[in-house]
Amino acid sequence: MLFIYNLIVVLADFILKIVALFNKKISLFVEGRKPVFKILSNKIKAYDKTIWFHAASLGEYEQGLPVMERMKSRFPNHLIVLTFFSPSGYEVRKNNTIADVTVYLPMDTQSNVAQFMKIVRPDMAFFIKYEYWPNYLNALQNKEIPTYLISGIFREKQVFFKWYGGFYRNALNAFEHFFVQNSNSKELLLQLGKTNVTVSGDTRFDRVSSILNQNNQLAFIEEFKNNTLTIVIGSSWQKDEALLVKYINTTNNVKFIIAPHNINMDQIANLKNQISKKSILFSSYNTNEMDASKLADYEVFIIDTIGILTKIYSYADIVYVGGGFGNPGVHNILEPATFGVPIVIGPNYSHFAEAIALVKMEGCISINNQEELNESFDKLIQNEGVRLEKGHICSTFVEMNKNASETIMNYIIQKKTN
Repeated sequence: MLFIYNLIVVLADFILKIVALFNKKISLFVEGRKPVFKILSNKIKAYDKTIWFHAASLGEYEQGLPVMERMKSRFPNHLIVLTFFSPSGYEVRKNNTIADVTVYLPMDTQSNVAQFMKIVRPDMAFFIKYEYWPNYLNALQNKEIPTYLISGIFREKQVFFKWYGGFYRNALNAFEHFFVQNSNSKELLLQLGKTNVTVSGDTRFDRVSSILNQNNQLAFIEEFKNNTLTIVIGSSWQKDEALLVKYINTTNNVKFIIAPHNINMDQIANLKNQISKKSILFSSYNTNEMDASKLADYEVFIIDTIGILTKIYSYADIVYVGGGFGNPGVHNILEPATFGVPIVIGPNYSHFAEAIALVKMEGCISINNQEELNESFDKLIQNEGVRLEKGHICSTFVEMNKNASETIMNYIIQKKTN
C-alpha cells in the first residue's frame, strides 16, 4: 500500500505542475514550493532547535495560533517552523510574526520528507485539526519525535474507520497524544484502540477570545456607522449576496458593511452595481484618501480587501456570515460571536460544531430562503431586546469554551519535566 500511495503522490505532483500552467491558485501551490528547501536551509542552522506546526490552511492556522504563542513563550530558544498546505493559508499568513520560518509543506514524497526532516530536525511536531501525511508521520515516528494532534476532529465517514483504511490507521501511530474537540472523536479513536486521547475542546475559542484584548478600532468604520444600526456581512458568496442585495435595496435606516469572501474585481463590481443604495468600495475610499467624515453619507460599504473583517465585526449590531448556501458550508462564526453579536447564517452548517451549538442555543439563526432572511433581519432590527439576548448567548458560548490551549500546554510541560 505504501508503494501505491507514493506512486499516487508522485503522479499528483506531476499533474499539478501541468494544471498550474492554466490555474492561478494551483500555480501558487506549485511555484510556492520550489524555494522551500532553500528558505529552510537559510533560516535554520545546524545548532538550532525547532518546533514544527503544520496547518492545512487559514482556519487551521487560527486554531494553532494560541498554542504556537504559548510554545514560543515557554520555549524561547526554539525556532517555530510553520508549514501550510494550501495557498489560501500561506499567502494570507506568510508574513505572520509568530513563526520564525513559514513555508509551504513540500509534497509528501519520501525524498521530500527525508530532506525536510534533515533540515528542520524538530524536537516536537504539531498537526492542527487534520491532514495526515503518511510519509511525514512515519518519519516522525521512526525518529521518535513527539507528535501531537491539536483541535482534532474525527468522523465515522473518514478512511480510518473503513475496512480498507488500515494504511491510514497505521499512520496515526505516530501521534503521542490526540487533543480532540469533542467526545465523539474520542469514542471513535477508542474504537481503534487509541487511549492516548484528551477531549480538550477547540483552540479557536482561545484565539477568538483573545481578540477582545487587541485594539479593534477602525476610525473610518466608526465614521461610516455614524451611530446607525449596522449589519456586517462577512465572507459572503454570490449565493448569499443574491438574497442580501434584495434585502439591502428595500431596507431603510440601516447601514450595511459587506466583506466578500473572494476579492474578485469583476464580482465586486457586479455586486456594487446590483445595490441601489449609495455605496462605496474600500479601495475607492483608501485610494482617494477621501475625508473619513464623508463616509457617513453612504449606506453600504463594500470591503474589497482582506485582514480587517475581525475588527469590523466589533462595530456590528447584527452579523450575517456567508458560505452557508454552499459546500462545505458556513465560514467562521466565532469571531463575531466573541463580540456578543447575533448571527444569521445559511442552511449548510452541519460540519461545524460551533454553528450547530449556537443554532440550538438560539444565539445564531439559520435561514433557508429570502423570506426567512427578511423575517430574521426585521426581527433583530426592530427588537433591541432580542438582539442583546442572542448576542449575550454568543459571547457566553465563547467564554465557556476557552482554555483548550492550557490543557494542551499543561500536558506537554508535564511530559517535559518528567
